[in-house]
Amino acid sequence: MSQPFRTAAEYRSKYIEGLVLAYSEERIVLESAMPLQTLGNAVFGGGLATVNRFVNWKVPRSYRGNDPNGDAAEAVRSWGFNPKRTSVLLTAAKLSHASVEETAGDRFSLLICTTAGTSNAARAGSVRTLFPAYGYMPGTINSFIYIDGALTQAAMINALMTAVEAKAAALQDAGIKDADTGLTATGTTSDAILLGVTGSSAYGAVHAYAGTATTIGGAVAEAVYRTVLEAVMTQHER
Repeated sequence: MSQPFRTAAEYRSKYIEGLVLAYSEERIVLESAMPLQTLGNAVFGGGLATVNRFVNWKVPRSYRGNDPNGDAAEAVRSWGFNPKRTSVLLTAAKLSHASVEETAGDRFSLLICTTAGTSNAARAGSVRTLFPAYGYMPGTINSFIYIDGALTQAAMINALMTAVEAKAAALQDAGIKDADTGLTATGTTSDAILLGVTGSSAYGAVHAYAGTATTIGGAVAEAVYRTVLEAVMTQHER
């Protein structure tokens, strides 16, 4: 893992040809040379989609957008990106402290990029103050998961489950607490995650599962854990 954007404005994948992360103070953009089948809770281009660009867009900590989808759509157009091929996450965390990890494994290659802030850390399942779901607060732990390989849709969901478990483990080991309860946090109140899969047949296999006991799920878990931990532990550094 590393934090490349502390010193550079671009990161090129060591394992995946044509995969580039570009950094500016306003956004991190993941550009894929291949179209991706995606799954995630992006405010723009979320759910199931086909895109070749992920954007982690930094907004002010005070942002309380009534129409984050519309705000993101307007931003995408202003950047000159194709809105039909772009997914956008919103964050108030430091983009410069994004943690990146990649690996080549058992018939797949993988890159994960995570940004994190834990000012609104929360423990799932605990009684806490609740707000309507039609308001929006910018995500504070955001992860891009890029897999060069082929997965079934069920395995994609499995990979997201594994990633969320790994995030919770990282927060536990970092000692992050829910401010309302004082209990160990499992996330924040506005986390976002976006998985993109190339569907490449070059590896000669389709992964049907991505749980923690599988080679691909284990790689996702390790990379998410390490990137979340690094981003969280350095969030207050300059």
